[in-house]
Amino acid sequence: MKLFYLMGKSASGKDTIYKKLMEREGLSLKALVPYTTRPIRSGEVDGKDYHFSTVEELESLKEAGRVIEHRTYHTVHGDWHYFTVAEISREEAVKNAEQYIAIGTPESYGKILEYYGKEICRPIYICLDDGERLSRALTRERSQKEPKYKELCRRFLADDEDFREEVLKELQIDRQFENNDLKETVENIASYIMQE
Repeated sequence: MKLFYLMGKSASGKDTIYKKLMEREGLSLKALVPYTTRPIRSGEVDGKDYHFSTVEELESLKEAGRVIEHRTYHTVHGDWHYFTVAEISREEAVKNAEQYIAIGTPESYGKILEYYGKEICRPIYICLDDGERLSRALTRERSQKEPKYKELCRRFLADDEDFREEVLKELQIDRQFENNDLKETVENIASYIMQE
């Protein structure tokens, strides 16, 4: 098994890139879908973008020893939990010849790396200029039924902490792709996946 783990600051385009890679013929990628307790956004699909869950379900999965990593964000709307469930065990992953793709943060990647190991995990960091990211984030938020501008600002500022240079270095997140042109970025990442 190979797990390609996409990371990027908010509004860097990682969700769009993820969808384009999933649709790409020849890559045969399977999704490792994360879980969250946050409200579903317009256009999102349960089980595809995230498994939209409850705190009670999270606690039950934890008790069963199935949660690999868990993050809590103290948002202006209350606590939102994001977590990854071990759908595939370590033992199965070593024998599995399939390729998976997931989206997360450096923090979540660190836990996934700890669980599956370096021979399986491949980090991919998507970068974009802060001004462009902020512009995209505002556009996306305006399209929501109930825009959450305070949460947008909180996430934008939190990204600086989450993606500190020391963190990226420690986790050896050295595959960086500038997302100035979506089509080109998807091509470059697809080529990298094919090489791996």
